[in-house]
Formats: sequence, structure tokens, C-alpha cells
Amino acid sequence: MTATAIDGETRARDGVALSYTRRPGPEGAPRIAFVHSLALDRSVWTGVTAALAGRAETVTYDCRGHGRSGRPTGPYTVEQFADDLADLLDHLGWADTVVAGCSMGGCVAQAFAARHPERTRGALFVDTTAWYGPTAPEDWAARAAAARTKGLASLIPFQLTRWFGDGFRAAEPELMDRLTRVFTANDLDCYEATCAMLGRADLRDGAPTVPHPAAVLVGEDDKATPPEMARTLARLVGDGPATVVPGTRHLTPLENPGVVVEALTALLDRAAAGDTVGEHA
Repeated sequence: MTATAIDGETRARDGVALSYTRRPGPEGAPRIAFVHSLALDRSVWTGVTAALAGRAETVTYDCRGHGRSGRPTGPYTVEQFADDLADLLDHLGWADTVVAGCSMGGCVAQAFAARHPERTRGALFVDTTAWYGPTAPEDWAARAAAARTKGLASLIPFQLTRWFGDGFRAAEPELMDRLTRVFTANDLDCYEATCAMLGRADLRDGAPTVPHPAAVLVGEDDKATPPEMARTLARLVGDGPATVVPGTRHLTPLENPGVVVEALTALLDRAAAGDTVGEHA
């Protein structure tokens, strides 16, 4: 029988509310924490967590500035977001976890694994990068400026085609409508602060310290964090090559949740066996 999801709220160390959903697992089951992408919310992971029911205990949550969590003004940093996750784990009584992040969430997961290695049982980085490149501050500032001047709704055609392939969008109109509602419900100040955070983020120095087992997934058609960015991240982490997912763009947990479940299952098996392939544990 699938355990009932439990919604809750806790506070980060600076008092910001963090809204979460915990799905209990069998006694002694491994634990996985999931971090979502920019301007969306914990529902990015619904298909993945449903498939893991009975195998793992999971928690999804809305990052600060997103969804039903608190929306403080910035500036934000990926380290701050990583410490928010540590505070959530403290609230849950989790000593450690496998951490999985997509896009922005992948940056947060990298920061968490590097800052809290003793709490990281494994890590999965999906459709993400350690660094957006030398023009990132300007590129992300332009994205935020477009939202500020034209409204978040004006970005929806760009976002949907960036997130998903044409066939998937056509086949999932209700999902597209739901994501549109989530995206346009964002606070502009929080969106701008998060864009600036990603523009500044440079996680390359910390990547080699990420505990193993670790894995990197990327959509074959991802234009936001292309496969070459994923391959660079995988080389820095040093625990095997990136897995390129055919026929998928930038939100693999929604477009192809099965491959994410497979990657997490493999990580759980390796962690249980004490397999820390690579130069460090």
C-alpha cells in the first residue's frame, strides 16, 4: 500500500517558511530529497516520487521565493538555498539523504553536496550545470528584465518550448496549463533575485568534492543546459560520464520520469552496497 503524502511547513534558519511534502517509505528505507527548477515548484517531481513509493522515503519542497514557501526579497545564493535544505532535513530528523535536483535544483543539489558532504548519501544532477558561462550574469539579468517589463506571461511560449519537445507539449495540454499557472504566479522580485543567483553561480570548485555515488542526466535536446555542460559537470564530479536522454529537452523529470527513477534506483543500490566509485567517498 502506498503511504499517504504528508504536507508540512518548517522554517529556515533565518525564519523563512519552507513548504514541503513528505512521502513515508518502509521502515529503514533510503531517503531522497528533491529540489525543483526555477520558477516552478515541488510538483516537478510528482511522477518520480510516485514511482519510488515503497522503495524510498521522499521529500519534495518549494524553494524560498517559490510556490507555497516564503518569498523574502533577495539577494539569494545557491549556498543559502543549500542550507535551507539542510534545515528541512533537521526538521524531518534525517541525518543524511540522497539529493536530486533539476536545473536550478541541480545547482542547489551541487551546493548542498559540497557544503554538507556528511549528509549526502548520493547525488543526482538533472538538466543542470556547474556554471552557466562568462556571459551568465548578463544573460540572466536580461531574462529577469523581460519578465519585469513585459510580465511573466510573456515568457511562457519561450519557456514551454525550452522545457519540452513539440510532441510532448501537444500530448500534455493539461500539464502545460498547470505549469503556466505555476510560472505566472511567481513574485517578480523573487524571480529576479533567483535569476541573479543563477547568473552568479559557479560551482566548479566544489564539484570534485561531491560525495559518490553521483550521476548526471541531461536531455539530448536540452538547449538551456546542453549535453556538453552536463559532460563537463560529470567530468568535474568524477563518477562516470553524463547520461544523455534521447528525445528529451530541459525538464526530464516531467518529460521522461522513468529514466530519472532508473538513475535514482541505481544510486540507491550503489549507496546501499557502499559503492563509492571514484577518487573520493
